[in-house]
Amino acid sequence: MPLRPTNLDEVREAVKATPKLLPRGGRTKAALSTPREGQAVLDMTGLSGVLEYDPAEYVLVALAGTPLAEVEALLARHGQYLPFDPPFVEQGATLGGTVAAGLSGPMRQRYGGVRDFILGVQFVDGEGNAVRGGGKVVKNAAGFDLPKLMVGSRGQLGVLVELAFKVFPSPRATATFKVTFDRLEPALEAMHKLASSPVEFYALDLETNPATLTLRLGGQPEALPPRLERLRAFLDHPPDTHTLLMEGERERGYWRFVGRLEWGHGYLVKVPLQPGKIAALERDLPPGIRRYVAAGNLLYLNWLDAAEKLDSLLKAHGLCGIVLRGDAHPAVKETLKSPLLGIDLEHSFARRVRAALDPTRRFSLDP
Repeated sequence: MPLRPTNLDEVREAVKATPKLLPRGGRTKAALSTPREGQAVLDMTGLSGVLEYDPAEYVLVALAGTPLAEVEALLARHGQYLPFDPPFVEQGATLGGTVAAGLSGPMRQRYGGVRDFILGVQFVDGEGNAVRGGGKVVKNAAGFDLPKLMVGSRGQLGVLVELAFKVFPSPRATATFKVTFDRLEPALEAMHKLASSPVEFYALDLETNPATLTLRLGGQPEALPPRLERLRAFLDHPPDTHTLLMEGERERGYWRFVGRLEWGHGYLVKVPLQPGKIAALERDLPPGIRRYVAAGNLLYLNWLDAAEKLDSLLKAHGLCGIVLRGDAHPAVKETLKSPLLGIDLEHSFARRVRAALDPTRRFSLDP
């Protein structure tokens, strides 16, 4: 049975009493939350709830096990939102799990990813000590930036207990413009052109089957029609394209669907990359479902074959990836050895940080 603490002291006691521990939130990223042999699960959903929220200050403080859906509903009542656009909201993802996995969604294009919005953390280190870093304001004292270190840490630096975020006003209205090209090359060219343009997008995504750019604009309702017209003019009505405009509930429903990242069989893999690598990567990737978000700086990929094949492919392109959930195609017999694929980004600095915060390797995912 998983351990299920309900307060900070219980988290500390669980850490001290357990040789190998895996913190787990909403179980929406199974490849990161499935224990290995000898690991006990620390179910953090018992630490749930918003601790502080003043809409006038644009700062929210909540416990790590708080569902994202609860946070988004509270913010929406005050016309605010989490600009880094976390995925898996509808499936039950938590704040702590989102930070530990370092996940942001397509709307990070406008203001940045989760690292840009986390202000403070409280966590329990590998020796059971409660540690605080950051605070509740944008500018904090100089020193070790612990909040940002916890982003993407996968629970290996400590058990997240409490988090503080800055939030933003929601756009009053949004519209989404999709442009489908006959080939990938003109779609990439248009994406690069748009990314360096003065047009401000809430999302600038690329899908490859077929080659389609998805552009989301937001702002005052009366300003959207002329902005859409300027966008069409900027694209210069490219030949051999098909366009689609979505507004209202249809548009909002589309982005809720995108945020679920539910693509059936296969591994769901997150791959950070540079837009200039997309063309070469696409030449080697097999047909399948994938979405390049944030103007091509992040790829969410559905991979049906063995993970070791993707590992080799990413290494050949100088890329790394992390499996979030899923399995290989049923025809492929495989047990996922590690969620980390591609080049090894392990640095001596990261090893020293882990040694300082978890000297007994209580949170280590290594055998």
